[in-house]
Amino acid sequence: MLRSVAPLIPCALLAAALAGCTATAQGQSTAKIDSVIAPVSSDPATAADPTTDPPTKADPPATTRPPAPTHQPKKPHPKVHPIPPKASKLPTTGQVVVLDPGHNGGNGSHPEIINQPVPAGNGTTKPCNTTGTATDSGYSEHAFNWAVALRVRTLLRQHGVTVIITRPNDTGVGPCVDKRAAIGNAAHANAVVSIHGDGAVTGHGFHIMRAVKDLGTPAVDAASGRLATDIHGGMLAESGMTPATYAGTDGYDSRSDLAGLNLSSRPTIMIECGNMRNSSDAARMSSVDGRDRIADAIAQGIEAFLITQ
Repeated sequence: MLRSVAPLIPCALLAAALAGCTATAQGQSTAKIDSVIAPVSSDPATAADPTTDPPTKADPPATTRPPAPTHQPKKPHPKVHPIPPKASKLPTTGQVVVLDPGHNGGNGSHPEIINQPVPAGNGTTKPCNTTGTATDSGYSEHAFNWAVALRVRTLLRQHGVTVIITRPNDTGVGPCVDKRAAIGNAAHANAVVSIHGDGAVTGHGFHIMRAVKDLGTPAVDAASGRLATDIHGGMLAESGMTPATYAGTDGYDSRSDLAGLNLSSRPTIMIECGNMRNSSDAARMSSVDGRDRIADAIAQGIEAFLITQ
């Protein structure tokens, strides 16, 4: 992100959430953005899943990793292990996680849509969406976010978690940032994780952001803090990345300008998985193994959080 569904959501929930968006802020472009979200079936058991990985590109199981960095997590975090699909009494079974892979592959071709102002919380507006950043060699942030989200979804599903992804593919436009927040709220998600890569001029490493002020209750705000801590621990243990040297403190940061955080009423964090303009981070984020390690780390953190709920 430049500093400047997974079982589908029932129609009634998504419609109720999206109805709250400001029509005057998006104008006629709303219909264009909505058109990239796949049709919703009332029967999740038989509905086609537009975000299902193609059979030939199924995510591989988590593999043994090289020794982790010497940093220690803030608190113990259980490892994510494959679990037989029929296991039905796990603490995570039936819980809902919304994954929000930032940006989208078609955003750059539709500035008339993504530049329109939408509510961003705290009485402010900001553009519907942006194109995101890229590595110096041209690997795009939207593609990185999408690949990581798909693997996180696969890992969480092994644990019986219901996973919703805010966009159905990596070729569409949007949805707008306020609608992404609305999806998590409508799903009554146990956790919402927005996945990004940063485009800072200097520095390296990951950082996890929370809202300075959001729509949640004090209990939800506290849960967001635990979610941040658990994913931070997973990143330290599994990703091979280190905390950011250029933003926040020790891999944690607070922001007041991010609609996805400000407008969420659920436990929510945004993670910048690394700085795509840093050569070392970019090399990891551009490789399949590097992306898998980051996804494994995020899934481990989410799993640790859900077990305590």
